Amino acid sequence: MSNESVDGTRRRFLTAATSAVGAVGAAAVVWPFLASLKPSAKAQALGAPVIADISKIEPGMRSTYLWRGQPMWVIRRTPEMLEGMKKITGDLLDPESKAPQQPAYAQNETRAQKPEYMVMKGVCTHLGCSPTFRPDTPAPEIAPDWQGGFFCPCHGSKFDLAGRVYKGVPAPLNMVVPPHRYESDAIVVIGEDPKAA
Repeated sequence: MSNESVDGTRRRFLTAATSAVGAVGAAAVVWPFLASLKPSAKAQALGAPVIADISKIEPGMRSTYLWRGQPMWVIRRTPEMLEGMKKITGDLLDPESKAPQQPAYAQNETRAQKPEYMVMKGVCTHLGCSPTFRPDTPAPEIAPDWQGGFFCPCHGSKFDLAGRVYKGVPAPLNMVVPPHRYESDAIVVIGEDPKAA
């Protein structure tokens, strides 16, 4: 064997070994950076769907749940509440819910999959205040023909029991209906579309 062939073999071995060590070193440097891009468990939990037990909500009452750091309301409407909503359609800005403030399956006069239950984001569409739930009727201090709904104390916006905005108030849109699906008669999953089930 000549010296040149030994040196060539040794050179190839050293080049391969150095490349392998360099690749491992580069991976060790890049790995923490890539790991930092993964959302934390807290961030993942904030976006995770919320399971709401609606079996304990009394007729005419509201329950609040937290999804993505914002209040989500589930209102159990009575037949009288549903009937009262029909009396004020002329006072509403978007009575047929044509603005994209709800999924397609909630684009109806009750803005719900099941008329008895209303699922909506508890935030005014004007400046993000949280409206007050005012199911009481009459309430002439809010509106002469008030049939129950939501009143925003920040700037006076009014919404009916489906979250539809009244005409002539600061809020420009209906309240938002989040994606949701019914797992059973007693359970609604907020933050997940029925198609995902």
